[in-house]
Amino acid sequence: MQVMVINGPNMNFLGIRQPEIYGKATYNDLTDMIQAEADRLGVSVRFFQSNHEGELVDAIQEAYFDKTDGIIINPAAYTHTSVALLDAVKAVGIPTVEVHISDPDSREAFRHVSYIRSACAATIKGHGLEGYLEALRLLSDTVRK
Repeated sequence: MQVMVINGPNMNFLGIRQPEIYGKATYNDLTDMIQAEADRLGVSVRFFQSNHEGELVDAIQEAYFDKTDGIIINPAAYTHTSVALLDAVKAVGIPTVEVHISDPDSREAFRHVSYIRSACAATIKGHGLEGYLEALRLLSDTVRK
């Protein structure tokens, strides 16, 4: 089983950007944590992060051509603005889980809207970095059934 973990803008600044919201763990800490869980589950995992919307669309499409079994995506700010990411997830038809470290619904009103959510099998929000591990386990269980 192969899963692609896609992170959007400013996720490379974990540990620096608003640690009171996102915590002090770095992006490398996050990928190490996910990799350890993937190893435990026997899942192959790839990581992609970009601050550019088109590159995120390209990564979603690449997942299709690479025969990826599942996608975990934190579109970050593009959650609230990107129809392009929604369309890309719909187009590839790969089971996708939307993840947010914080709970966007408890923040500013503009963060309550998720364009990508309707194309996702599940959304995990407000569980910190652990949300990525929950998404990985969910995809692992779903795809293997």
